[in-house]
Amino acid sequence: MRKVAIYGKGGIGKSTTTQNTVAGLAESLGRKVMVVGCDPKADSTRLLLGGLAQKTVLDTLREEGEDVELDDIRKKGFGDSWSVESGGPEPGVGCAGRGIITSINMLESLGAYEEREGLDYVFYDVLGDVVCGGFAMPIRDGKAEEIYIVCSGEMMAMYAANNICKGIMKYAESGGVRLGGLICNSRNVDNEKEMIEELAKKLGTQLIYFVPRDNDVQRAEINRRTVIEWNPACVQADHYRNLAKAIDGNKFFVVPTPLEIEELEKLLMDYGLMEA
Repeated sequence: MRKVAIYGKGGIGKSTTTQNTVAGLAESLGRKVMVVGCDPKADSTRLLLGGLAQKTVLDTLREEGEDVELDDIRKKGFGDSWSVESGGPEPGVGCAGRGIITSINMLESLGAYEEREGLDYVFYDVLGDVVCGGFAMPIRDGKAEEIYIVCSGEMMAMYAANNICKGIMKYAESGGVRLGGLICNSRNVDNEKEMIEELAKKLGTQLIYFVPRDNDVQRAEINRRTVIEWNPACVQADHYRNLAKAIDGNKFFVVPTPLEIEELEKLLMDYGLMEA
């Protein structure tokens, strides 16, 4: 079973990218996947579930106590994928990162990762670019072995990707976590693909896929579906299938070499995003 975590700047499209990739893995390659949403908003699995509300692990524990079974905290979605939402504390109380720790520990104790479940992948969709506390658990405690960073040609998205690489580098020293590549979720920035390819090169990794910007993504979301389920014949559906295939066949995993801020700013200037 491959254990994958998706990180990236808040609002960059991690959850959308994750769910559409999982749809591609399930539909095109027949992979069995579980998605664990690691965001207290609990919106990491809704497209796979057709927009259905998913009761979170923490809500289940609050309402039902410790006597919880596996099917109380997971739902089957598109392509027979499994969906779990960690959830968070009541507003203004506690640390949201605790939900991730609680959820992963509970999934382990209930046997969700055992061989009899037949999983090919587990994906952790992690809040923003937070690599501390509970949000770092997927890479800190060896729960995830492969990291993919969703970014774009926007300055703050690249800055966040570089910061995440610092976290990966730190935890790689004591564990097996490695960076599998950058996924560019295009924002139609000038020279975007070339710039992210250069960023990947400097980090010592690869641009594993360039996802073009397309309104079919928003149309599918309005219909509460992944693109592949909503319109399997559209061009954007093929992009997500190809991203799934790129991840499925990936063999290139590295400990990244983060850039100094001056080097990152020079890259942005070289591609015309900052005035010299």
